[in-house]
Order: sequence, then structure tokens, then C-alpha cells
Amino acid sequence: MALILYPGRNTNKNGFKALIAAEYVGVQVKVVEDFEMGVSNKTPEFLKMNPIGKVPVLETPDGPIFESNAIARYVARLKADSPLFGCSSIDHAHIEQWIDFSSLEIDANLVAWIRPRVGHGPHLPPAEEAVISSLKRALGALNTHLASNTYLVGHSVTLADIIMTCNLYLGFIYLMTKSFTSEFPHVERYFWTLVNQPKFQKIIGEVKQTESVIPIQSTKKPSQPKESAKPKPKNEPKKEIEKPAEEAEEEAPKPKPKNPLDLLPPSKMILDEWKRLYSNTKTNFREVAIKGFWDMYDPEGYSLWFCDYKYNDENTVSFVTMNKVGGFLQRMDLARKYAFGKMLVIGSEPPFKVKGLWLFRGQEIPQFVIDECYDMELYEWTKVDISDEAQKERVNQMIEDCEPFEGQPLLDAKCFK
Repeated sequence: MALILYPGRNTNKNGFKALIAAEYVGVQVKVVEDFEMGVSNKTPEFLKMNPIGKVPVLETPDGPIFESNAIARYVARLKADSPLFGCSSIDHAHIEQWIDFSSLEIDANLVAWIRPRVGHGPHLPPAEEAVISSLKRALGALNTHLASNTYLVGHSVTLADIIMTCNLYLGFIYLMTKSFTSEFPHVERYFWTLVNQPKFQKIIGEVKQTESVIPIQSTKKPSQPKESAKPKPKNEPKKEIEKPAEEAEEEAPKPKPKNPLDLLPPSKMILDEWKRLYSNTKTNFREVAIKGFWDMYDPEGYSLWFCDYKYNDENTVSFVTMNKVGGFLQRMDLARKYAFGKMLVIGSEPPFKVKGLWLFRGQEIPQFVIDECYDMELYEWTKVDISDEAQKERVNQMIEDCEPFEGQPLLDAKCFK
């Protein structure tokens, strides 16, 4: 009897683990292509193999196996002296160590991040912040290890690398943008090295990193274009919406509508020129960069906004507060073409205050930013009146990272450009 893997859909990162392991040990695994979640996994035959109806499941001559790591281990051991388990007892222990780390620290946090965004639970911003903070801590530890190691254990691919890469895959294609992963350069190098190995590539195919975090699924049904007034068949079955969790397929990309900000009248202010001036000014900042900003500023094409975090009493731990601000800036990636921002963490003792200054294209905060970046609702937003000299000076001080700011030292200052 051949090994049979359920399901055979090609975007299931948990199924990838066994299929890649099979490539390395030279084992044939047949995949079931005509498998429909919600139907096939609820049949009596399938529930005999896995009583809770989850995938993947591997059917073997000796009986079925469920749980993706167990399936991958089984496949990897089908070859005597499998190189996927290292060359010694300590190698084997370290491989198991990194498999556990990958599952408990990487995969668990990625799944907890994505599930509320695709409708598998309520989306709670503070909970998401905590998950992202935990994920960054894990990626930091992984990055440190990979700074001096090409692979997780030894000098060749092991099962730990296969499972780690498959778990990271979910993050790279749906959640972790380039600006997010750039904090972990050794993890980046590791991931792209592995997914471009021929045996990985044969199973996974071409991998493209997401350009933005998958949006939060709206509770409203999207408006449908009007069709000819034909009565709908009463018994037409409802189509199940596929969602990009670990058991769902990636939907085909749809053409993006033009951003409304691109339709505004041309502005005399060239945002990239200001960003270059800001980045390249190392001395006489007030005389060069600040003066240059006001010379360039177009109050008809752009607007300035102050933001104040509403829940400063919660900012009792310095690194958590700074991570919170860093996460906000990462989620603002979608506005990089239309915005410039400064975020200040203020105070030498908790609770720390978080304040910011933002330059946006147009006269209002862009609606797509409000819709897509949940952090916006965590701040009080006030439009800057540039005819008020006191407000104008406050803008100058925030761009300049002036210290003390409003009588207090700066703990941190971050720039979005």
C-alpha cells in the first residue's frame, strides 16, 4: 500500500512538511487532490483516521497518522540512517529541540496573529500586540542562532529546517512584510536559502513575500455588482469562503483599484525629496531640514496631524512600549507612498507617553489607513493649525527629536519615511 496524504492542495504548509521530507529520503507519497474541507473531512471514513477531522492525515500500511510533525517524522525515518535526523544523539536532541521551538514559539504566534484577521475569532488589538511581541522575541532568538549557523543543526538540511521553514512560510506570505523581517536579517537569509533549495521548491513552488499584513476580514458582506433581474434559484448551494489559515488555499489576486490619493490634484511638495532631505541632514538640522520642510510644505496638497496615545497608563514597561510603536509603524507600510511620521516615547519613568506627528497626502487622514491599520483608533488625532506659531514650533521640535520635549526626556524616537 502506498503512502497517501490528505489533502493534496498545494498551499497547505502543514502538508509541505511530509512532502519535502519525502523528497529528501526518496519516498513516494500520493496526495489526494479531490479533497474538500468541510465535506471530505467529515465523512465516517476520514473520521476513523482522525476523530476530530483535521488535516493533514497520512494513510500508511500500518494505519493512519495525524498531526503534521508526527507525519513528517514518520516519513523522515522511512530511510535507514536518515540524514534528516543528524549524525549523533545530541544532533537528534537538537533537531527535536528546534522542532518544538518552531511549533511553540513561531507557528503558535503566527497562527494566533492570522486567525482573528480571517474571521476565526474576535480581533482584539491588545491581544494582537502581545502575539506580535512574542513572535518578535522568538524571531530574535532564532536570528541570534542563525548569525553563526547556516542550518539549525549541523551543516546540512534536517527535519528541523523543513518544519521551521514551513512554519515561517505562513508568516512570509500573509503577515510579515519586508520591513518586519528586515529586523531579523539572518532569519531572512535562512528562509530564502531554504525555499530556493530544489527539493523545497519542487513542493512549495515560487514564494513571494507579502507587501502588507492580510487585512482584517470585514463583518459586512462586500457589495455585489447588480446583475440582470433574474430570480435566484432557491436551492442554489452557498459557496464556502476559503480563508488563508493553515488549512486554506490562497485566493487568486484581484486587480487593485486606484488609490483615491493618486487622483488628487498635483502638489508642489514632492514627498520623496523631503524624505531625502530629512535623511541626509546630519548637522544644522534646524537651519537646513526644518527650514527646507516649510519651504517645501504644501498646505493644499498635504496636512499635518498630532497623535496622542489614549492609553498611556498601560505603558509601564519600556521595551513593550517601544515594540508597540514599532508595530504601529510596520502596519503603516501601506501608506509609505503618502505619508511621513515621527513617533516619540517620552519619559524617564513609567508610565511612558507616546506622541506622534504625521504628514499625510490630502486634507484628511486617508480612509484606507483608518480602515486597514487598527492602531489609528488607539490614538487621539488633532489636525495641526500651521497659522498657530506654538503648534508650528511643536511640529519643528517633533521632527527634530528635540530633548527635553515638553519638559521630559525622550526614551525613544522613531521615524516613518
